[in-house]
Amino acid sequence: MNSHMTDLTQSLALAWPELLLVGFALAGAVVGAWFKDRAFGFLCFVGFAVIVAAGALSIGFGTLAPVEIFQGAMVVDGVAVFAKALIAFSAAATLALGADHFISTREQRFEFPILIALAVLGMFVMVSAQDLISLYVGVELQSLAAYVLAAWRRDDARSSEAGLKYFVLSAISSGLLLFGASFVYGFTGSIRFDAIASAVGEGAGGVGLLFGLVLMLCALGFKMSAAPFHMWTPDVYEGAPTPVTAFFAAAPKVAALALMVRVLYEPFAAMQDQWQQVVMALSAISMVWGSVAALLQTNLKRLMAYSSIGNMGFALMGVASGGEMGASSALIYMALYLPANIGLFALILAMRRDGEPAETVADMAGMAQRRPWMAALFTMLLFSIAGIPPFAGFIGKLLVFGAAVDAGLIWLAVLGGVAAVVAAAYYLRLLASIWFAPPVGQLQAPSGTIMVTATAAAALTFPVLVVLLGMVEGWAEAAVRMSF
Repeated sequence: MNSHMTDLTQSLALAWPELLLVGFALAGAVVGAWFKDRAFGFLCFVGFAVIVAAGALSIGFGTLAPVEIFQGAMVVDGVAVFAKALIAFSAAATLALGADHFISTREQRFEFPILIALAVLGMFVMVSAQDLISLYVGVELQSLAAYVLAAWRRDDARSSEAGLKYFVLSAISSGLLLFGASFVYGFTGSIRFDAIASAVGEGAGGVGLLFGLVLMLCALGFKMSAAPFHMWTPDVYEGAPTPVTAFFAAAPKVAALALMVRVLYEPFAAMQDQWQQVVMALSAISMVWGSVAALLQTNLKRLMAYSSIGNMGFALMGVASGGEMGASSALIYMALYLPANIGLFALILAMRRDGEPAETVADMAGMAQRRPWMAALFTMLLFSIAGIPPFAGFIGKLLVFGAAVDAGLIWLAVLGGVAAVVAAAYYLRLLASIWFAPPVGQLQAPSGTIMVTATAAAALTFPVLVVLLGMVEGWAEAAVRMSF
């Protein structure tokens, strides 16, 4: 009994980020039930502060060396802390964008910041999971909040369709995750990652265990929009409100990637020769399909959906490389990719004409003549996400390519290079429309929140993250080295 109380006391001391999010969600639900939608602005402000505080506490309380909490159900280590910092940063930015946007469109409902906080809580559990149960609970908590956010506009057919498609297809991926986890448990006799690693090291399971691992990888591939499990992404990105789409394109992908790294490098480290083939296939298909399919898109949010599929392929190249360099390069890639992604969605959110969203490539025509600052920000962010030097996105691609070459995956690096060139074509098409096409009409003046977010994102892509690259790289490498 005393040992359980001691463990609980020590666990609570390290679980402050999660407890803060839980407290806000519960208190926010009570405040919202009492004051209804009048509490929207207040709850968004408090939610923003809570998420930022949770990220800061994760960094402040987190140790690079693994510390198990709640009797081994979760772990606080370098990878978890790194991922939580990225999740909190991206969730807070998208919450600020959402609060500003929904107030301007008179769609403020108090549930929005609560759902964002619950999704972040689920992602925090995902990246700290140390057994199959906490893994599944984290994934489902994040997913359930995401279903509601996707269908936020109940009276809009596209938004309702997005929520329904996401729910149905995600339910299938959750079934795959459970089915795979049951195989892993059946062939190893444990749900704990350390016990699974011992069983795998002793040669337990054989084909049955591999089958379970492949099913789990497919489910995680769905959560991060990796092809060929990407089928929900374009429709959900297009149908969901733009701030929600920005959220989907950022935080959940970090959580899914960090969880995949933890699953592969911890319990299944001894099976690298087997899982490497699956991750390489996911990476190759995602890079190729994300680059080629985006060439045909005219809607900016659908184009960004395929862009995110391709970029997850580049991140998976790092995971497939194996070893410390592979995992750290994937985490660094996500850290350098996120600001450009969020900044681009902020600018898409700013594109409004006569009170209606202007979300097509044609709507960008002549932006440089009417909104030169927006055009300059679009240019910086598109250069970064396309991987053009000297922006942060170029360094991210360089690191994952280097990890792949060092691991002997030359063909995957070459394929990634070709995919990056193809992807640059549709990014340059956007820039051509912005700078050289005749203007089609005046866009509304963007709000201060949107422009501050986009400007900060552009500044992060260059020069901030480029200057601080050594610090970010050192943090990610130390996190992976100490965690696994």
